[in-house]
Amino acid sequence: MAKTGTIFLVGAGPGDPDLLTLRAARLIKGASLIVHDGLVDPAILSMAHSDARLISVAKKRARHTLPQEDINALLVREALAGRDVVRLKGGDPFVFGRGGEEMEDADAAGVRVEIVPGISAANGAAAAARIPLTHRDSASIVSFVAGQCKGLAEQNWAGLAGSGRTLVIYMGVKTAPQIAEKLMEDGLAPEVPLAVIENAARPQMRVLRGPLAGLADLVEREQVISPALIIIGDVTARGAASNNTAKNSAISAILQELQA
Repeated sequence: MAKTGTIFLVGAGPGDPDLLTLRAARLIKGASLIVHDGLVDPAILSMAHSDARLISVAKKRARHTLPQEDINALLVREALAGRDVVRLKGGDPFVFGRGGEEMEDADAAGVRVEIVPGISAANGAAAAARIPLTHRDSASIVSFVAGQCKGLAEQNWAGLAGSGRTLVIYMGVKTAPQIAEKLMEDGLAPEVPLAVIENAARPQMRVLRGPLAGLADLVEREQVISPALIIIGDVTARGAASNNTAKNSAISAILQELQA
């Protein structure tokens, strides 16, 4: 009986290769076949062996290389042919990564699946921007939502953001105007602070801040592109203060050195 391969659902984290788990790094380096998303940083893909076969199934708004069902079928087909497959996903496979769907189809086909969690985009972006998702004085509840999905206007987000809460929005760049309008209609104050984090944990990272009412203008004016995450809540103001404190401390240290 022919050997069946294993599908490894691997989280690639927010982008920085140093933030990979040891298990993820070992699998990438030893893989002969990697099926990867478009959000996986090239620096991570470069860790693969030169003989490894890399298949991109990158998805962009309104244009998919492969529909999700076809991606699932590809993974199963390769595994049933006896090949181990490293399915590499940005962030964590089980946080808006559709890893659950891929796992279920593999299970139905009798293919072994191993889940290798990664640092989620929310955790990685917040840490890179020095924004605490929770804070004793600001937030004790964190909610994750997808900003790009069918029926966005009909979804009930009431209570997800506001005093004592942090709201993290994945895939919200293209729908920023609808998101801001929706939250304000649900009662969130227009002046609630937010941060938009673009290319988190990468050299080209940008952290843009403003009030909820100005979200759409901020995204348009700064020409924000994916991957980007939106964090809404008082914790984002704390992040700005932390960045300023760090910057001021660095400037003070330089001045003291020059005066010495």
